[in-house]
Amino acid sequence: MPTLVHEFDWPDRVVIGTVGPPGSRTFYLQARAGSRTASVALEKEQSAVLAETVQRLLDELMSEEDNRYSVPEAVPVELVDDDPLDQPVEADFRAGSMRLSWDPRSAQVVLETFPLVEGEDADGDPLEERDPPEALVVRMPVGTARAFVQRTRAVVRSGRPICPRCGLPVDDDGHECVSSAEG
Repeated sequence: MPTLVHEFDWPDRVVIGTVGPPGSRTFYLQARAGSRTASVALEKEQSAVLAETVQRLLDELMSEEDNRYSVPEAVPVELVDDDPLDQPVEADFRAGSMRLSWDPRSAQVVLETFPLVEGEDADGDPLEERDPPEALVVRMPVGTARAFVQRTRAVVRSGRPICPRCGLPVDDDGHECVSSAEG
């Protein structure tokens, strides 16, 4: 089966956003170039790890040879994106594995996202991600990547508050703290 690649070089927009109220949110990675948009559903934890990994990569690049890639220390004001996701939001697939790399030729952060593969093949063996049917490939300039990190962190933090005692989310109707039950 041929692989369908949603590829975005120099996208107009690449963001993490959510649909739904805190506690029931669905996270999406969304890229747009012109009238083309791709959306991939992912987990909150994947979003948080992705932001931290991109942040580390940018910080490493900044420290190389007098910041030869001109990585901004802060988000350029013109790249701040607090707008909601582009509508309609329909997931092309649910994210499984992701790969982050650096392309020194174009000075871009490259994010590759592959579908979640679940189940077994005809022989009962676990499915492997050899030839995923779809992939999302986004190449972000360093300023866009810095803005991506800032927005993703804000989106992840905007959910339910975290209990300082046990680290689990606190719902609007209360919280049964597991650490108060120990004792």
